[in-house]
Amino acid sequence: MSEDVNTVHVTLDQDRDYDILIGSGLLRDAAGLIAQRFDTRRLLVIADPNAQGHLPRDFNKDLLVLEEGESAKSFVALEKTLHWILDRKPDRKTLIVALGGGVVGDHAGFAAAIALRGLDFVQVPTTLLAQVDSSVGGKTGINSTQGKNLIGAFHQPKLVIIDTDTLSTLPDRQMKAGYSEMVKYAFISDKNFFTWLSKNGANVLARDKAALDYAITISCTAKAKVVAADEREAGLRALLNFGHTFAHALEAACQYDRRVLHGEAVSIGMSLAFDASARMGLCPQAEAETAISHMRTLGLLTRISEIQGFPEMTADQLIDLMGNDKKVSGGKLTFILTRGIGEAFVTQDVDMDAVRQSLILSAKG
Repeated sequence: MSEDVNTVHVTLDQDRDYDILIGSGLLRDAAGLIAQRFDTRRLLVIADPNAQGHLPRDFNKDLLVLEEGESAKSFVALEKTLHWILDRKPDRKTLIVALGGGVVGDHAGFAAAIALRGLDFVQVPTTLLAQVDSSVGGKTGINSTQGKNLIGAFHQPKLVIIDTDTLSTLPDRQMKAGYSEMVKYAFISDKNFFTWLSKNGANVLARDKAALDYAITISCTAKAKVVAADEREAGLRALLNFGHTFAHALEAACQYDRRVLHGEAVSIGMSLAFDASARMGLCPQAEAETAISHMRTLGLLTRISEIQGFPEMTADQLIDLMGNDKKVSGGKLTFILTRGIGEAFVTQDVDMDAVRQSLILSAKG
């Protein structure tokens, strides 16, 4: 294991605190890192197909490989996983290990939350998006025909192990999708981080070790602070959904297939949030253009028209899809808008004509 390990601590309550370990080569000794922190336990590993190339020898014994993509976040797939877990006669000391991207983390975490009314689990994310976002904070779940992540539970991991070496084989498209969740933290509340990313974002995408370690640590620290302050999204944590109200509608329109990755939908969603905020007079136009230009320069998607095969839909049809999102309260859509880079805020007081105009222009390109 590398001696150069960054540790981010997530502070909760009732002995539910946990560490996020960030460094190179951590996966090779993942079983050892787990054994150092917990009583000797039986590990049941749930992985995605792309993570199999990173599989440590210790993880081979009880291994379930999920199908690839959002289809793994279905009732059918979850039922198979639960039967697989129960067939192995787990006890209270059995530990579920989620190895792979955000889909396997959400799926395995939810399975752990409901099997035997709750088993402990460890997140071992192998994609940039999962490393900086979905592996931290305890949101687990599956999709339904009504929308994305509408069925799930808050179930915090006992440990998160982030091995940056796993990104060496990650496709560029996945790296850019993960970067969108990284720059999100800058857009929400950290203009200094945006300044750093403006100079070093290309190095992050090029997988420069120093840049990756720093950016992932800053991102996880930001996520940990928000989760500690608002674990169940009663207020502050909703800011982490910047761009997601739009993004989940785009994913639903594509039926959660590979036409658009989650991170790609988020980068488009953040662009829409900046554009709509500027149209409402909330955010200076120059700030919105700076944010969108940064993403576009690094090759992230910023317009609906860039989604290959996106169905023909009106702005109102997309707004209807937004109505299926978890961020609806009292029958009104909740948006995360912005007054500028680093100044996001939550509101239901939204000029829907501005939102429609942003959607229409984004779809036209």
